[in-house]
Amino acid sequence: MATELSEIHNSEIELRINPQRHKDRVFVGCGAGFGGDRPLAAFKLLQRVQGLDYLVLECLAERTLADRYQAMESGGHGYDPRIVEWMTLLLPLAMDKGVCLITNMGAVDPIGAKKEVLDAANKLGLDVVVAVAYEVLKPGLGSSLLGEGSKTMEGGASTYLGAAPIVHCLEKYKPHVVITSRVADAALFLAPMVYELGWNWNDFKQLAQGSLAAHLLECGCQLTGGYFMHPGDEYRDISFEKLLDLSLPYAVISYEGEVFVAKTVGSGGILNYNTCAEQLLYEVGDPSAYITPDVVVDFQDVYFKSLSEDIVSCKGAKPSETALPDRLLQLVPLEYGWKAWGEISYGGRGCLKRAEAAEFLVRSWMDETYPGTKDCLSSYIIGYNSLKIGIADIHNLSEKQTLDIRLRMDGLFKQKEHAVHFSEEFMALYTNGPAGGGGICTGQKKEIILQKELVERQNVYWKTAMSQTKTTNQCSQNPICQDFNQIHSPREHSHTFDIPKDNSFDEINSSALTSAAPSGKRIPLYEVAHSRAGDKGNDLNFSIIPHFPRDIDRLKMVITPNWVKNIVSHLLDTSCFPSPEAIEHRNTLLDQVNIELYEAKGINSLNVVVRNILDGGVNCSRRIDRHGKTLSDLVLCQEIMLPE
Repeated sequence: MATELSEIHNSEIELRINPQRHKDRVFVGCGAGFGGDRPLAAFKLLQRVQGLDYLVLECLAERTLADRYQAMESGGHGYDPRIVEWMTLLLPLAMDKGVCLITNMGAVDPIGAKKEVLDAANKLGLDVVVAVAYEVLKPGLGSSLLGEGSKTMEGGASTYLGAAPIVHCLEKYKPHVVITSRVADAALFLAPMVYELGWNWNDFKQLAQGSLAAHLLECGCQLTGGYFMHPGDEYRDISFEKLLDLSLPYAVISYEGEVFVAKTVGSGGILNYNTCAEQLLYEVGDPSAYITPDVVVDFQDVYFKSLSEDIVSCKGAKPSETALPDRLLQLVPLEYGWKAWGEISYGGRGCLKRAEAAEFLVRSWMDETYPGTKDCLSSYIIGYNSLKIGIADIHNLSEKQTLDIRLRMDGLFKQKEHAVHFSEEFMALYTNGPAGGGGICTGQKKEIILQKELVERQNVYWKTAMSQTKTTNQCSQNPICQDFNQIHSPREHSHTFDIPKDNSFDEINSSALTSAAPSGKRIPLYEVAHSRAGDKGNDLNFSIIPHFPRDIDRLKMVITPNWVKNIVSHLLDTSCFPSPEAIEHRNTLLDQVNIELYEAKGINSLNVVVRNILDGGVNCSRRIDRHGKTLSDLVLCQEIMLPE
């Protein structure tokens, strides 16, 4: 048996009426940083952090949103299919410790996700209040985004909602679980701060610091040493074992806007100035105007101070000159043709030339049947140049003893029959191609892109609803919960959060260089700085964070738009062996690539944004690294000469 309540609201900002301060400081943890994260890591954070108030599961991105839309259109689930797995593991302990779970695993069907969570709670014998917050059509224009039949919004559009719908759920329903549709990542974390600390929507200074905490948390273990360890780099050379028992991060935020990020005491990984700096600039574009639905934040003067091995103080975020965006970002799914791909391996003497012959044949066969389709193909050689950066002339490198390569070709076609035909032609290499090719695999899929549009706030509506289970059993009587408690005692390893009084740790723990990099000598950039890359649509974003802070002034003289454009230009090659015509086409595309350089003075770093370089973005790119994440280390391998 369940009770139901629901309400519809507008996305225009309405100040909260007499907001109540429930706490002087709130503990917000990150239980997931993307859809493929580890549930057991979330369980350990929940288990070990005493005083945790909220655990946020951030599991939605442009790629996963498009996947869920396609799945629902095909009769599958529009919500994250792992939501039952996550909730079955986390709910008993979360309720035992009084921790509210917030997640965007609802994707394009939060109503369906809510039903799954209620069913899971019933099986566990839990009396659970589950709230949902999601976008709806303007009242009077038709059906909502999700009615009882779980139909997607007209056109499948999803707007990045802010924190207000979640705050409303927390105020109105006092839920154990909040499930959302497409809500901005930072808003998932900001909402419990606003609710618990009694902030209002015009408390921009606090909202800016809260959004800083949210942005640092939203990618999970990327803040605490995951995606940071780098064997051979003396500044990031963490042992393999150090990544075991990696702690997800949590933050402690005060009413005044003080922010501390932390990992569990004694856990693996690392949390320090450098991991925070990488996460600060990750996918933010212009750090002076990081746009969220709730506040536009200026990160330029943000800085970090390590207080212990497990706690970092974060200061300096402030609202931008225009503190509140008047429009919201909307994603509209559009059919974008058919993707097809094929792979084949060659080994031994002359394997590169045989791969070149195979590529030539497949392109020619495609054009023979469907003229013009050869230009829809992109190719690369795995194990040799599959990342397409920093290689000026593959023919000069082909004299090396390369004995094991794999040719991959990707095509993006307007028609399904072209994609199917490509797979057939690629398979024909077995008997019609050069010698010794093997391990062929092919595939095709319909491709969806998410077109970005800005919409006025007053034209975006959202709805909240609540359902509650009514059970006769309690969790303590449920065999599943008893097993959890026996295997993972919730009190074991728990610790309290104490801010160290002795701040000298920051000086002795700093991993920064104590002297500047040499001048007038060609050295790889990784000897001077570290980096992380990410994507936003068709744009690449990578940071340049010097090991020695004062090297930033010399780096600014080297890292110029022309330097960056020269490095990324080969990303535009569609062949491993480009002809003069292909090179001319690449140079034409290069004219559309724009480079933006930004300085984050608080952390003495650069943020580089390369626009129109990712082959259309993650949902339609023909590259093996569709996000461009590998490019940070390829950039770091470039040799530079620092001036005096």
